[in-house]
Amino acid sequence: MRVAVLAPVAWRTPPRHYGPWEQVASNIAEGLVKKGVEVTLFATGDSITGGKLDAVCATGYEEDRNQDAKVLECLHISNLMEKASRFDLIHNNFDFLPLTYSGLIKTPVITTIHGFSSTRIVPVYKKYNATSHYVSISNADRSPELDYLATVYNGLDSRDFSFNSEPDDYLLYFGRIHHDKGTAEAIEIAQKSKKKLLIAGIIQDANYYRERVEPYIDNEQIIYAGHAGPDKRKDLLGKASALLHPINFNEPFGMSVAEAMLCGTPVIAFNKGSMPELIKDQETGFLVNTIHEAVEAVSQLPTISREACRDWATSQFSSEKMVDDYYKLYQQILR
Repeated sequence: MRVAVLAPVAWRTPPRHYGPWEQVASNIAEGLVKKGVEVTLFATGDSITGGKLDAVCATGYEEDRNQDAKVLECLHISNLMEKASRFDLIHNNFDFLPLTYSGLIKTPVITTIHGFSSTRIVPVYKKYNATSHYVSISNADRSPELDYLATVYNGLDSRDFSFNSEPDDYLLYFGRIHHDKGTAEAIEIAQKSKKKLLIAGIIQDANYYRERVEPYIDNEQIIYAGHAGPDKRKDLLGKASALLHPINFNEPFGMSVAEAMLCGTPVIAFNKGSMPELIKDQETGFLVNTIHEAVEAVSQLPTISREACRDWATSQFSSEKMVDDYYKLYQQILR
């Protein structure tokens, strides 16, 4: 089987720090290589893969802002589509734009829909609904206007995360610093719980950071640790008593939630989007609706088994399970 895996070109695949779509594309590609599949990863030139790498740009447009994102995306996608006949199947991890080529090629395309940036992109998915194969990353993140082949949860390499049975006494916020992800709410939860909070992540909204986050950073109770690469991420997640995930939107998946549980760290999350699929309430964390409920959940953390968190995450969100699920779908499509 010859498979082309199409990654985005915002960041390197796998990413150095941020880049969830690139991370999933990498985990798919490397998992397929281990299964003996002939894989070509279409990504940035500095990407790392055990398969063959095909690139039209040296670095991602978020890492070199001198590049035009749209131009890079068009060159990148067209590079794959002009070589489509070399592959048995194309796995698109690049949103809706590659679908506009799918009617011009004979190679089947399976598209992982990593979330909808807005409802305005749905018409493109609808146009190719009858001829494409769509996979959702959670049951919560499905459009009623589309047909789906399956739901496949994002998978992580469990070897990248070390289990820690004896955490330190701090709460962790890990993710983009943005209203959607609830950084300000995490600060309020920590303050009302009288707990230390470490904040790690890229500043995606500078105004939000300046107005809602920075004034509360005292480097004693509320600490901003900057963005975290793989080693720092593993350390921060594993040592935390809990991950705070008070999201303000219907999150399609939530990589940091799965990552925390792989380390044995329970998650306190607002009950939105995919959170009920990721978290077993009162077993691997707590699903809450308000800041008051989150503060109450902090006091109940000793009732959670960190071993149960690790076991649950390993059984549901490992890269091996994800790759196995996709491989079965490939075989189904090619039959």
